[in-house]
Formats: sequence, C-alpha cells, structure tokens
Amino acid sequence: MDKGLHAREQFRKIATNRFQFSLFLLRYLPAAFFSGVRVKALNGEACTVTVPYKWFTRNPFQSTYFACLAMAAELSTGALAMLHVRGAGAKVAMLVLDMRADFRKKATGHTMFTCTEGLLLEAAVTAAVAQQEPQTYTVTSTGVNDKGEVVAEFRITWTFKAR
Repeated sequence: MDKGLHAREQFRKIATNRFQFSLFLLRYLPAAFFSGVRVKALNGEACTVTVPYKWFTRNPFQSTYFACLAMAAELSTGALAMLHVRGAGAKVAMLVLDMRADFRKKATGHTMFTCTEGLLLEAAVTAAVAQQEPQTYTVTSTGVNDKGEVVAEFRITWTFKAR
C-alpha cells in the first residue's frame, strides 16, 4: 500500500472508531466533543455525521442550536477533505472560506448530515498539489431528521493550498 493510501486509511479508521475519534475531537475540536457529534460513516466518496438533540445542543426554542448543526455539517465535509489531504502525498493546508445555510425544519431529534462529494474534494486536493495553486470548491451537506425529512442544507467552501 502506498504511503498516501496508508495515511488515508489510518485517518478513516480513527474517524470511524468512536473512542479514537472522541480523543481526536477532545484534542482538536473540543466543542464538537462536548456537543456529541460523531462520524457514522466515512469513505472516499461520502461522510455521515450525527449531532444529538440533548441539553448541551439545545436552544431556548426546544430545537438543536444552529451552531451545533453547522458544526456537524462542517465536519461531514471536513472529514472528507482531511481524508483526501492525508492521502495527497504532500502537505496541503485546508481552510473553510465560506459557509451558507438553509434551514428548512426545526431540528428536535438526532440530525444526520451527509456529504457525498468526496470525489470532487479529492480532485480539488489533487489539483492543488499538481498545479501548486490554491483550489476552492463548494460542497453540500444535507441534514435529515429521524424521519428522513430535510432539516437543513449547508454549502461549505473549502480552499486547499499545497505547502
């Protein structure tokens, strides 16, 4: 297995292992740790992240606080981006450049955010390395409730720059 694929697989295993990812979140994203966001599935094409409805994530209107929804949506795109950055075989910086959201329904239970644009993120990372020019790409993460109804849709723009 080449070095990039090994690094990518190693990150995927950490992200999908509840204990190891909890330690990762506690160290690098403590707000996500305390909010209870979890990666449910991650591969090269898609990532699914859940955010619970609990005391810590609730707002005064008895729904999930929008910042917690944004955190889960960003993580569903960011974990995919990190997976491809780790597999790039070169150092690549990544940063959120923009975020837009449409809220469609009150989130009152577990919300699951899925981004299915991993191959496009991979192409952006690959282009950043090959062209030695920053690349930006906007991906969508859709949040659904336990009934499968769309709660929110986030469009997050990532920028990638080879170092």
